[in-house]
Amino acid sequence: MKRLRLLILGGTSEASALARRLADEAGVAPILSLAGATANPAPAPIQQRIGGFGGAEGLASYLEAERIDALIDATHPFAARMSMNALAAARATQTPLVVFSRLPWAPQEGDRWIEVATMDDAAEALGSERKTVFLTQGRTQLAAFAKAPQHRYVVRAIDRPAGIDALPECKLILARGPFVLADELKLMRDERVETLVTKNSGGSATYAKIEAARTLGVGVVMVRRPKPPEAETLHDLDDVMAWIARVL
Repeated sequence: MKRLRLLILGGTSEASALARRLADEAGVAPILSLAGATANPAPAPIQQRIGGFGGAEGLASYLEAERIDALIDATHPFAARMSMNALAAARATQTPLVVFSRLPWAPQEGDRWIEVATMDDAAEALGSERKTVFLTQGRTQLAAFAKAPQHRYVVRAIDRPAGIDALPECKLILARGPFVLADELKLMRDERVETLVTKNSGGSATYAKIEAARTLGVGVVMVRRPKPPEAETLHDLDDVMAWIARVL
């Protein structure tokens, strides 16, 4: 019996959950692809490749060379370039594509959000008065906050971020989610966090920091998501499994 060769563009909890579901699917031969941005990625129960493809053309060549039957874009909602490349490669090779993405967060009663478009806007939104800022936007784009050196920064990332030395007063916390509410409350209290900066990643794995900020009255500078790709998008794992069954 021919097995469906399925390429998953991963790096998210959604991709990991999908990999676990597919590990015992007899009719599917899945490959989980990671960009390599994280030094020590979590182990996967399916075949895994690490590294880029060389843009849309490189991905299209890979799809053809490896005879990939279907493509799932389960990258981070802010990985806009990779999603654009996936869409272009899928169209060029006529490979079925679906986007598996978490829903964005929405402000709730008690939240104190300032929504901005870019990380530079986020740094500017912190204002001129010194405060302790909890940065959880990932290991990139710290240079934006070097332009606001008056603040004390608490930076959390999986790996040591490039450019962190440009922040004159900074505490680095290396940790991998998911994070629970009690721990987020303790961290924000211990560090006396006054403002949280985050991307609107959505999902549950890191939502506890939003709940903690709400509980403590901490302001949140929320960076909006980029425009999503013009492709079919699903938010539920069961729906993705049903899509795979239809492709089969």
